[in-house]
Amino acid sequence: MKRRNFIFNTALAASAFSIFGKSSFASVLADQNYQFKPLRRNVGMFAEQGGTIAWLVNKEGIVVVDAEFPEPAKHLIAELQKQSDKPFQWLINTHHHGDHTSGNISFKGLVKNVAAHANSLINQKNSAIAQKKEDQQLYPDTTFTDTWKIKVGDESIKAYYFGPGHTNGDSMIHFEHANVVHMGDLVFNRRYPFIDKSAGASVKNWPVTLEMAQKKFDKDTLFVFGHAFDPMKVTGDMEDIKAMQNYMEKLADFVQSSIKAGKSKDEILKAQSIPGITDWQGDGINRSLEAAYQEFTT
Repeated sequence: MKRRNFIFNTALAASAFSIFGKSSFASVLADQNYQFKPLRRNVGMFAEQGGTIAWLVNKEGIVVVDAEFPEPAKHLIAELQKQSDKPFQWLINTHHHGDHTSGNISFKGLVKNVAAHANSLINQKNSAIAQKKEDQQLYPDTTFTDTWKIKVGDESIKAYYFGPGHTNGDSMIHFEHANVVHMGDLVFNRRYPFIDKSAGASVKNWPVTLEMAQKKFDKDTLFVFGHAFDPMKVTGDMEDIKAMQNYMEKLADFVQSSIKAGKSKDEILKAQSIPGITDWQGDGINRSLEAAYQEFTT
């Protein structure tokens, strides 16, 4: 996501005022190169460069989900410290990719604990070793497999893992009382996704994870997406989850049927769109096609 200025609408302004009060409200509306806005019940989001971030500020402390890159993370930390003098209790990573975890290092010596799925920790370490950037990492010290839950003040936060999707370590992080879920990169809203086969991604299981999300959460849930074609649409509702599921299912169907029809890899990769999909944009369709081809031919 490129750095750009954002203007908040009237509803957001009213929400910011009600949650943070007059003095903090002024800082929210300052001319910034990032989005920093409240969503519900002391939960908000941040986006500058890389994957989006969700945050919680309450009387017991601060919780952050994902960390973008080191500089944006510092901007987020500064904004949150304007809102509260409480400690940073938890940093939670939805998965290991650098645009979600490189900023972890900015929380070193500041946050009490860092959590992620067990596979996410493995992937983060492997990636850091391969890039010779181990000294630039703040690794999770707490891991989980299927589910994990903590309570911070009056908010309960639960993580869910429903198998491989974008990687083999993607978690959905649910702020239960606010009913806000950070989906990480399991949703690229109307944008062609990156499917990281080197980290155990699964085209076949990705829509299954999104089906599980639809069963676990409800029509009132507000979702934060890792990425979106329109940077102002990094939050959304259940219809966006269904749309992403539909994209992944149509992608799998198209590539599998093309393989069965005897089409070569080169022929499949020439596709400019996925049949039945009209609202996905940007470049990167080849990444989806190649990842699906690799999965269904090996």
